[in-house]
Amino acid sequence: MRLIAVALAASALGCVDLVPPSAGALPLGTWGGDGAGVIVTDSVTHVHIGCTLGDIPTRAVADSSGQFVLDGSYVLRAYPVMLGPRLPARFAGRVVGSALTVTVTVNDTTEGKVVSLGPVTVRLGVEPKLGPCPICRTPKH
Repeated sequence: MRLIAVALAASALGCVDLVPPSAGALPLGTWGGDGAGVIVTDSVTHVHIGCTLGDIPTRAVADSSGQFVLDGSYVLRAYPVMLGPRLPARFAGRVVGSALTVTVTVNDTTEGKVVSLGPVTVRLGVEPKLGPCPICRTPKH
């Protein structure tokens, strides 16, 4: 009983993950959180962070440590009108239980700089809260 109390206290302090990382293909569906959303389909992993959006051109698959790093494309100015080209991007994520934490690094070739978005955490089955920016209902890739 004492060991359980210590583990729960350590988890509350962020010292220990009680839920192991999740390996394999990300579960299909919408993942949501504050300022972010992810839609996972059989053919694309679509990511929104604030008023920006991007795609991994496949269903993301996490390794045995629950992590993935995949290349895709990203649009930094997607709302209220989508402007600019799709830019090369790298998506890094970690899945633990029903939570997915994602960071996107965008090579903004139009401005000549690298832009980092996140990390953001989203949960499977939770509606994204993006403020004035709508989330795509069907990913466009």
